[in-house]
Amino acid sequence: QLQLVESGGGLAQPGGSLRLSCVASGFYFNFYSIAWFRQAPGAEGEGVSCITFGGATNDYADSMKGRISLPRDDARNAVYLQMNDLRSEGPAVYYCAAYERGWCSSAAYLYGHWGQGPQVTVSS
Repeated sequence: QLQLVESGGGLAQPGGSLRLSCVASGFYFNFYSIAWFRQAPGAEGEGVSCITFGGATNDYADSMKGRISLPRDDARNAVYLQMNDLRSEGPAVYYCAAYERGWCSSAAYLYGHWGQGPQVTVSS
C-alpha cells in the first residue's frame, strides 16, 4: 500500500528552524517527484516547494524563498522540508505529495498520493 508519512510539525519560535520529514513506502520512490504544500485554516492551499527524482528543486511560495531547502534521501525513501529563519504565522497544515513524473508542478491535482499533514505554528 502506497503511503506517505510526515512528522516534525508543532510549535516553533520565530527566527528558529524546523524540519519536516516525509517518508514513503509501498512504491518505488526514486521515480517520483515530491512536493510540499501547505494550507492555513480558511485559506487556499499553496505549493511550497518540490524536488524531482533527479534532485532539481522548485520553490513556489514567495514568502519562503531563500529560507527553505528540500534534502532528499532515496536510501531512506525520505524527503525533508528544512525551514529556516521562521516567521510568525498562524497554524498551517503541511502536506507532502508524490507525483509520478520527473518534473515538478505546483498544481496539487497532479499529485496522486498525499500524506496526512502535520500542523505547524510559528509563534513566540
